[in-house]
Amino acid sequence: MNEDSPMNGSSTIKQFFRDVGELLEMIKIGHSVLALPFAFMGAMLAARGLPAGRISFFILVAMVGARAAAMAFNRLADAPFDALNPRTADRALPAGRVSRRGTFIFTAIGAAVFMGAAAQLNRVCFLLSPLALLVILGYSLTKRFTVLSHLVLGLSLGLAPLGGWLAVKGDLGLSVLVLALAVIFWVAGFDVLYALQDEEFDRRLGLFSLPAWLGAVKARRLAWLFHLVAAALFGLTGVLAGLGPIYAGAVVLSALIMFAQHFRLSTQEPLRLPPAFFTLNGLVGLGLALATWLALVL
Repeated sequence: MNEDSPMNGSSTIKQFFRDVGELLEMIKIGHSVLALPFAFMGAMLAARGLPAGRISFFILVAMVGARAAAMAFNRLADAPFDALNPRTADRALPAGRVSRRGTFIFTAIGAAVFMGAAAQLNRVCFLLSPLALLVILGYSLTKRFTVLSHLVLGLSLGLAPLGGWLAVKGDLGLSVLVLALAVIFWVAGFDVLYALQDEEFDRRLGLFSLPAWLGAVKARRLAWLFHLVAAALFGLTGVLAGLGPIYAGAVVLSALIMFAQHFRLSTQEPLRLPPAFFTLNGLVGLGLALATWLALVL
């Protein structure tokens, strides 16, 4: 068949969209819900309401770009380990459904989109965007040398409310700093729970994680403590920002969601995370962001 025939062109287009679909599935773009609400929450705290439409748009673009770059790079960094782990061997990279070159290009595009959107927000956001990229991409390498990798992941998402605030103002306030700290401990807590699935694998390959270092029981207790601290800091954020009872109610509901996960996982042997694990955690951010908006506009 002629290489320039319409049929061959159609096949190329279909392959392109299949590759894009595999990349989007690989980076779990739907899990952007974990950080995005906190970026808007930081912006709303700074603006004392919804920020301007242009600012909101570029916050959204920046967060999607950052998420795409971070997850694609994570898959690149973890590909050798994913290929050896029965739980992850079917991921797109180790299974050969996408190439390392394509994933690297996707990472670069995500990083460029993030920095471009930051430049559209203000000078401070643009100047700090390389530092933010260093954190969110560098996290993927930390499991090779420190058990604090869970907290580094927390930091990478904790930058979201700081970025949202800086998109509106050129400085930082105490309430958003406390919110960022809350996000760090919230993320670290559920990442420890997620890492319980690979406790033996991480230990066998010499990878650093709290479950591999402490064992499942002590790691669960530490995750519980992380979430206790996170719930307290989410509450303190509301006090400092004067958000009132609507937000306080959302903090209570968020705490219930967090600790319900601990109860459920403690009764499961062998450990298998439910399909709704990320959805439930996403509800924490969505609920707090919605309550912040309601508290500010009402």
